[in-house]
Amino acid sequence: TVEIADKIESFSLARDVLLPKFEIPEEFKDPLDDEDGGKRGENAYLRHITYEGAKKRYGEITDEIKERLDFELATIANTGYPGYFLIVQDFTSQARKMGVSVGPGRGSAAGSAVAYCIGITNVDPIAYDLLFERFLNPDRVSLPDIDIDFDDEGRGKIIDWVVNKYGKSQVAQIITYGTMAAKSAIRDTGRVLQLPLSDTDRIAKLVPDTKLAKLFSWDDKQLSSQLNGDAYQMGKQLRELAETQGPEAEVVNQARILEGSVRNTGIHACGVIITPDDITKFIPVGTAKDSELLVTQFDNSVVESAGMLKMDFLGLKTLSIIKDAIAIIKDKHGVEIDPDQIPLDDPKTFELYQRGETNGTFQFERAGMQKHLKALKPDKFEDLIAMNALYRPGPLEYIPNFIKRKHGEEEISYDLAEMEEYLAETYGITVYQEQVMLLSQKLAGFTKGEADKLRKAMGKKLRDVLDQMKPKFIEGGKERGHDPDILEKVWKDWEAFAAYAFNKSHSTCYSVVAFHTGYLKANYPAEYMASVLTHNMNDIKKVTFFMEECKRMGIPVLGPDVNESQLKFTVNAKGEIRFGLGGMKGVGEGAVMTIVNERLENGPYRNIFDLLKRVDLRAVNKKTLENLALGGAFDAFPNEHRAVYFYQNGDDRTFLERAMKYAQMLKAQEESSQVSLFGEAQEVSLPEPDIPVVAPWPRLMLLGKEKEVNGIYLSSHPLDDFKYELKMLCSHELRSFASFDGITDFTVGGIISDVRHATTRKGKPFGVFTLEDFSGNHEFALFGEEYLTFKPYLDTNVMLMVKGYINRYTPGWEGAQPRVEPKLKQVTLLQDVMEQMGQSVSLTIALNDVTRENIEVINDIVEKHKGKKRLNLMIFDPEKPKVNVKMPRRSSGVEISRELLDVLNETPFV
Repeated sequence: TVEIADKIESFSLARDVLLPKFEIPEEFKDPLDDEDGGKRGENAYLRHITYEGAKKRYGEITDEIKERLDFELATIANTGYPGYFLIVQDFTSQARKMGVSVGPGRGSAAGSAVAYCIGITNVDPIAYDLLFERFLNPDRVSLPDIDIDFDDEGRGKIIDWVVNKYGKSQVAQIITYGTMAAKSAIRDTGRVLQLPLSDTDRIAKLVPDTKLAKLFSWDDKQLSSQLNGDAYQMGKQLRELAETQGPEAEVVNQARILEGSVRNTGIHACGVIITPDDITKFIPVGTAKDSELLVTQFDNSVVESAGMLKMDFLGLKTLSIIKDAIAIIKDKHGVEIDPDQIPLDDPKTFELYQRGETNGTFQFERAGMQKHLKALKPDKFEDLIAMNALYRPGPLEYIPNFIKRKHGEEEISYDLAEMEEYLAETYGITVYQEQVMLLSQKLAGFTKGEADKLRKAMGKKLRDVLDQMKPKFIEGGKERGHDPDILEKVWKDWEAFAAYAFNKSHSTCYSVVAFHTGYLKANYPAEYMASVLTHNMNDIKKVTFFMEECKRMGIPVLGPDVNESQLKFTVNAKGEIRFGLGGMKGVGEGAVMTIVNERLENGPYRNIFDLLKRVDLRAVNKKTLENLALGGAFDAFPNEHRAVYFYQNGDDRTFLERAMKYAQMLKAQEESSQVSLFGEAQEVSLPEPDIPVVAPWPRLMLLGKEKEVNGIYLSSHPLDDFKYELKMLCSHELRSFASFDGITDFTVGGIISDVRHATTRKGKPFGVFTLEDFSGNHEFALFGEEYLTFKPYLDTNVMLMVKGYINRYTPGWEGAQPRVEPKLKQVTLLQDVMEQMGQSVSLTIALNDVTRENIEVINDIVEKHKGKKRLNLMIFDPEKPKVNVKMPRRSSGVEISRELLDVLNETPFV
């Protein structure tokens, strides 16, 4: 045993970070570095490019700027990692050269003036009071951590460049280990122990949102306090099941053992390791089926402790949206926009924020944020930085005070006059961690390192550290002439709020990106929204939402068209957005580019035969052509509608198949035709198949197939015929059902897009249907008598008006939570609504519009739409709106119809 023990070699993974060697120009190299492994050359080169960059950034390098840069460079030299900054600036500079968008910064790295000068970040930390010590504490030597955002389409290009530069054997992605969660442990165990699938699924659904280990460690009192409502009942039932005998209990108890064990591996979303030599000399690696690079066998935390340099290459979709919008603007208007040069004081952008019209922009598009923006009326960039920091759990409650103080409705006060310098921009409210750090230095003489230590202690509520630092703060403040009682209050306020205070560096960077999106939406709305739609093509709900936003903005969104569409959404000469062919199901990028490139080279397609003759039918196959036809991409061709392409002429072949066969035969003849004796090509003549004369598809059928391919209704909407019923007789849109706030009774209308009929575990039938209107959709569940009553209406594409109420109740068991669910009282087919519910038509006319000519116009309309429903005239005085006279027409009524309402809508004085 002793002999075996003596042979054991102790081995520690931990080591200092190993940076790959960065080649610096010859004139900066120092021979001593080769002897002692120093960083003199790298520090000299970093200083050189920093000051060269500072000249471009600032023009004149003032004493303040010089002092800041020298302090940062000295701190970086002290850490021993100047090479890290050189490596990062190398690939950010290369990314820009390659046309890959680079974010203005992310996290605390934006507090570095050196990073700003050498082009890693693009936000001036001096201008915005961002702190270097928040990024790199001068009192604590550690490797800095710089995360970089790239546009998500260009991120792969820069990773490829890094692989080519350092070599495939020196770059690897990082493995992740997926562990077995409670429900998957139960399902896997049930499968192995051959428990019926339905039983296994039932047990898995009993698991509340917690680990099995925790659930079974609690006593009854803890179970009741930790879980509420349904979760408590489920947890209790699962624990009782585990104590029984039989296969179900065995599954639960075996799953408790398996929970937390490794189930599968994956790859870290953005982390990449770069080593100074062959990676196998430092850590074990492997391969993965979904990565061409090597993959570490150590996960994220172990890799870093083993001294590997980890770089995070993050993909940010918003940068791709900005990039594509700028490309569309250049193509359409010839205007070249550099995002880094977008003015952060653009009036039109602030007007957009003041109106709260931020749908589709970055960071500021939530409904709650829009409400606060309308109240705040931001007029300077600092307001947006503050709102970005405040709009999160905790500080959210300070937003009303922030708004009142901005508008002078609440007094702005400072505990000490000296605090105004750093709190004025946030109207006396401590919003940022950097404010606490700066004030601790100013009020109590803390060093930069101590200020960062205080920031961390307050953020993480480290009581022992705070207790050590408080006396120093009070004493330091007293030495500077401040009242100790006031200092006590300041400290107490910081302890209460500093845990919520946000990193100003990060808020500033992301507010810059947000402002760029706001600027593009305010100044180039169609181009920006086209890009937003392109980058949400895979999420139909978002596409629908953003198309509604386009409608609100007055921007038409047209369906796909082979003669105008590109791969992505674009803007045509009229300023309309055109649907991208790449957004159609079953239409691949290769096929789209074949169609688009041929059109750009040789002009628009005249008809289906012209298109089939000109494109490569191996790239644009039958399935692609069918989907293009179904989605409406051929609608602009003369004498052709969608039903034509699928008409079968008795030989089981559709017209589209016959047209394809014609094009193939024509191409074959052209390829085999011989050149004549006189050198002239023989002309190939083959008659085009006749275009069948067939009736168009019924509108609902056409729209259903269109939605199947495009994901949404584009040419029109099935509910267009019922716009008056939905507008005048419905109390709510379905999107308001997202929260049910303020809803008691409701009337909604829409089309059923999905239906499921099923039975409960007790064998009772129930149904679930999804009702969709112009604004969104909602899923209704019907049980018992309610289901049996309304079951006849439950079928796809049926259009209904539904009346009901919101049932709010709390189940009777212990710890139950309040529930909210809509209950149905009445269901009516939309086509019957106007006849059954329309009782009268009321026309409102201004007094000065009551002329003989206008009265005759109304009489003519009534004559053409005679009926039995009442017609009322309401005459009002525009100068005295409260003065009005109601005049019911007694002689004859009207028949309420869409035609009548259309005519009245188009009558200018009504």
